[in-house]
Amino acid sequence: MSARNNDNKGRFRSVTIGFRVSPEEAYALDLKVNTSGMAKQDYCTKKVLDEEITVHPNIRVQTYICRYLTELTEQLKRLESIEKNNDVLENIKYLLKLIDKMGGSNIKETPK
Repeated sequence: MSARNNDNKGRFRSVTIGFRVSPEEAYALDLKVNTSGMAKQDYCTKKVLDEEITVHPNIRVQTYICRYLTELTEQLKRLESIEKNNDVLENIKYLLKLIDKMGGSNIKETPK
């Protein structure tokens, strides 16, 4: 029998939980996970347990934010109008709120 594989906080995690989401929900989840700087498992666990998620700005988070903003800008150029219930608008609001919390003035564009 092999040894127990504990995580970095000494917890033994042997239960697997999986669920299905739509492509739009997967994109929104990936956006929030990537801009949090956390692993998807840790992010989902904290959200399910209603724990606070604190974003610690680093170069990886900055890169994801710049990539998502570039992608959203390209989508906006293609759209003639944005409906009130559009996912693009929700993603923009989320990113702007996140940048505001991080003190967005120090975020610089990264080369492509």
